[in-house]
Amino acid sequence: MAFWYMRQGPEPEPSRELAEKLHISPFLQDVLWRRNLVQDKDINAYLDARLSGLINPEQWPQIPEAADFIVQSLLAGKKLVVWGDYDVDGTTSTALVLDILQFHGFNALWHIPDRHREGYGINVNGIEKLAEIGCQLLLSVDSGIADVKAITRARELGIDVVVSDHHLPPDPLPPATIFFNPRMGDPEKVPCPHLAGVGVAFFLMAAVNQRLGAITGRLYKMDQVLDLVALGTLADVMRLTGQNRILVRGGLARLTHPLRPGIAALKAVSGMHTNAPVSASQVSFKLAPRINAAGRMRHARLALQLLRSRNFNQSMELAQALDELNTTRRDTEQIILEEARSQAVEHIRTSGKCGLVLYGKQWHPGIIGIVATRIIEEFHVPCIIICDDKDTLKGSGRSIPGFDLYACLSEIPDHLLAFGGHRQAAGVRIMPGYLEAFRKDFQEATRKRLETPGEQIIWLDGVLGFRDAGSDLHLRELALMEPFGPGNTEPVFLSNPVQVLARNTFRSRHDSVELKLRDTVDEHVLQAKGWGMADKIDKDIVGQTIRIAYTLRRENRYGFMGPELTIKDFGPADKELVYQSATGPAPTEDPAEEEGSGDDEEAPI
Repeated sequence: MAFWYMRQGPEPEPSRELAEKLHISPFLQDVLWRRNLVQDKDINAYLDARLSGLINPEQWPQIPEAADFIVQSLLAGKKLVVWGDYDVDGTTSTALVLDILQFHGFNALWHIPDRHREGYGINVNGIEKLAEIGCQLLLSVDSGIADVKAITRARELGIDVVVSDHHLPPDPLPPATIFFNPRMGDPEKVPCPHLAGVGVAFFLMAAVNQRLGAITGRLYKMDQVLDLVALGTLADVMRLTGQNRILVRGGLARLTHPLRPGIAALKAVSGMHTNAPVSASQVSFKLAPRINAAGRMRHARLALQLLRSRNFNQSMELAQALDELNTTRRDTEQIILEEARSQAVEHIRTSGKCGLVLYGKQWHPGIIGIVATRIIEEFHVPCIIICDDKDTLKGSGRSIPGFDLYACLSEIPDHLLAFGGHRQAAGVRIMPGYLEAFRKDFQEATRKRLETPGEQIIWLDGVLGFRDAGSDLHLRELALMEPFGPGNTEPVFLSNPVQVLARNTFRSRHDSVELKLRDTVDEHVLQAKGWGMADKIDKDIVGQTIRIAYTLRRENRYGFMGPELTIKDFGPADKELVYQSATGPAPTEDPAEEEGSGDDEEAPI
């Protein structure tokens, strides 16, 4: 069980007159207050989040110069190639650029590296092949910022390179012709430093669109690519604040009523009606994994073809192929996870609770990042999953909130051929003979840096009894806070003491339970689901009085709209709470929360 921290907003508490002025209930006002949203202008901006709030691309540093250069090159007849990446962010970025260029009459070529043969980023062999076919301008999306050797080679071969990326820039930078990366330069002058690769591509191509439109006499409607922006941003687990919140909210509306046959087909194979509303969690757990399966299990070209298809029958064939690849991915993941879990238990038994380095000779290199995420969710320590990769070992690491994985690896480079990444995700490459030495290094380094290994914190947004949880007004108001993700986590409420009346497991998910609960204060009875919690919530819980920490959504059950409760944690009725005051200007985030820690993120090495 986790520590329960109750959010506390700033003093004094807001007046109810403000709630009346903003036409929101005291319930929603209280949730926003606990997240430090107390001024009417801030609350309006947060709840509204309209496309009119997007920053003019010309106000972004680097964009005017980059857009000018791209347009001048196109008008000069230079052959342009878009270099993408094999994850969701990379494929959506590639599709976005190609769609806009094609609209204006430019049929650019594209290249997405094979994950298994080429690896992440721009590579020298790929550059030399592009030079052979006459490439004169290379535009990278969601990659390129760290590829010094490949970009140096491109410039030697006379290829101009525009790097459009969102990853942390290294020192030294590659010798690109021009950059657009919101993480370069003064962060105070950047409207949003936390864009996904597809967000970077969106603003850059919006400026390109304006320039080409002045020549062609017609403008591409940029809201038509917001579906791609939402997919890539959510899959890469970026902060859903500011510009990202506006982009994703607009993109979810596009995904709800898709114009692309490929998106409609993808929703169909994911078990969703074509025009069904799409939430951020449905993108993360239904749509994105199927797109990602192409790059993980075969090649990302399948996903790119799906996103750009204009034929529904072809789209259904592609979507079904991705669905089958995703099923294979899930099966493979489960096998690897079981083996990795057994190793983790043994390592913790013999070495104590420190960072984990787990190895399987035949483990799939496209799956190990997901498995690392599953392991940290269960064991709450940093983890690196390693497999064979040609003549070396390849590892994919994930971290826990508050632990800087990249900084840790920087302290123990002796047995690494290469490593790269950031606070929450990293990649490593090791010579086979040094695995055990690296494991010992990692265990010692994590022991030193982990002050309280395994500590979990649940942030609570107030006490909410079942009578109020069933209020349709409250359910509709919570929906105004979507989309949820890093920087804007889904509210978690603490129940009154509740008596467990019944416990059932699901036919299709034996690892999950549904509890029938009676609120001992207001006497209301509701159901609550505990996904993956069957082992923690055993049959003996029936009859006990507990409290649950839960999320709350409005769901359609048997034709009626009602509350859906999802258990995040549970404990005794007298479990102790910690009260935490809101601090800082970013109220909707948890202090321990990190961005970019999703399964889809590939750390460059």
